[in-house]
Amino acid sequence: MHQPKVMERNENHIEEAVMEKIDIMNEKKRGGTKAATLLLVNQALATLAFYGVGVNLVLFLTRVLGQDNAEAANNVSKWTGTVYMFSLIGAFLSDSYWGRYLTCTIFQLFFVLGLALSTLSSWRFLINPSGCGDEHTPCKPTSSIGVYIFYLSIYLVAFGYGGHQPTLATFGADQYDEKNPKERGLKVAFFCYFYFSLNLGSLFSNTVLVYYEDTGKWTMGFFVSLISAVVALLCFLSGSPRYRYFKPSGNPVARIAQVFTIVVRKWNVVPAKPDKLFEVNGSKSAIKGCRKILHSDDLKFMDKAATITENDDENSRNNPWRLCTVTQVEETKCILRMLPVWLCTITYSIVFTQMASLFVEQGDAMNSRIGEFRLPAASMSAFDICSVLVFTGVYRQILVPVVGRLSGNPKGLTELQRMGIGLIFGMLSMVASGMTEIARLRHIIPGQKSSSMSIFYQIPQYVLVGASEVFMYVGQLEFFNGQAPDGLKSFGSSLCMASMSLGNYMSSMLVNVIMRITARGHDKGWIPDNLNTGHMDRFFFLLAGIVAFDFVLYLFCAKWYKSISVEGGQEELVDDVNCKV
Repeated sequence: MHQPKVMERNENHIEEAVMEKIDIMNEKKRGGTKAATLLLVNQALATLAFYGVGVNLVLFLTRVLGQDNAEAANNVSKWTGTVYMFSLIGAFLSDSYWGRYLTCTIFQLFFVLGLALSTLSSWRFLINPSGCGDEHTPCKPTSSIGVYIFYLSIYLVAFGYGGHQPTLATFGADQYDEKNPKERGLKVAFFCYFYFSLNLGSLFSNTVLVYYEDTGKWTMGFFVSLISAVVALLCFLSGSPRYRYFKPSGNPVARIAQVFTIVVRKWNVVPAKPDKLFEVNGSKSAIKGCRKILHSDDLKFMDKAATITENDDENSRNNPWRLCTVTQVEETKCILRMLPVWLCTITYSIVFTQMASLFVEQGDAMNSRIGEFRLPAASMSAFDICSVLVFTGVYRQILVPVVGRLSGNPKGLTELQRMGIGLIFGMLSMVASGMTEIARLRHIIPGQKSSSMSIFYQIPQYVLVGASEVFMYVGQLEFFNGQAPDGLKSFGSSLCMASMSLGNYMSSMLVNVIMRITARGHDKGWIPDNLNTGHMDRFFFLLAGIVAFDFVLYLFCAKWYKSISVEGGQEELVDDVNCKV
């Protein structure tokens, strides 16, 4: 694209050249696999700590705080949704002001504080008598101050973990130099290993910690989580001299607002031809630390923001509220293009959140004894984790080479294709859950809230969820981070977590709506306190139908999507033309 010769916005060519040389020297000295490995260890330990609270939270609320099944499931969904909503705050601060390193450090401090308070509240106020909250021993009525401290603690955990997660993923990707072909390939693989580390860290929580918590040792479980979080923070700080750092690019909200403001102001202006649109000279864009983005032909009405009119004088070209560059307009276009795909991923997150709520409640109403040993219902998520670990290896070592040779794409499946496959697996997991519930209801023990059916019949639904995660969430991390402009990388990673957040809120809302519709007269509804009198299978089948409908919408959105093109090389992370999921 040929750009017109226009006045640059306060560019100092000598300073830019010097800083570019310094950046190149720093890139050679910092980053790489060793730095990224420290971040993967940090991810594993932080996730162990997080799931030490989250994996059994629904049972803590029912057994210790005395909530019923529907209320506890809703509270877990709201809390989990809040965890991932805080990711947007972390991403904003990282991209705009603090940078990745400082953002990770500050949010991890809040994370440690929240875990310390959860340990304190359970030990001092809630677990009374000692060992209560297991399957047999009820806890005494809790004090209001203890409940308040506990809720404060878990939402501090949500704030710290949520704000830390997407920034850490982006910070890890920063450690690889895109200009180096070998490191570019490692950067793509990093997101796969990042999710692998997440599941590896949660494996201990879902097996060992969940067992001790299920037997009433809640305080010990929270304390182990606290120790893990402290070690994770120290591990992260130990790598400070090794990391590759990137400066924040300024407030992206203001940049996007500037584009829309000018588009509205110039609504009657005809967009100029691409080679006549406004852009600064030089290799750098007007957005600090970001590459230029090449002009795209879609969403042409947005080009009005970069169209030079008779009213635009030299002063206008230095005022982004009067005239935007092509790169700034394309940055806004990138966000608009990603939104339909992102919206289609929210439904999948409704499926995923059932694993931490209704799956646990379903398992708790099944026979979980192996001889004298009672298997905690929440520990069944270990099959999900093992499924993720196995499918990650299968995908990286088998599917990528085989599909790559057949399709000519060295990456195997595109991110959009993988996300579509994830939706299919998610739908199948809900079908399996519904079939398990039908079978469970046929083995009810009269006069009890449990069933004689073995809890191991839940394995297929957990395995299917794990398979769906490998395709959906790893695909999301690669897609949104890769397709986000340079100044919005953390925001791109946070979109994955934000979809989880909204999925949890929608799950909570859906449970409330279903209970209001189905709980009439003597009918306790689909998800009553005693699951043996309900029809949770119908809820699972309803979710399967919703995901199937969402998959059809997703096909249209994936077909419409156009990938980002950056000056100096295209980031062809998506095959827009042949993207047939």
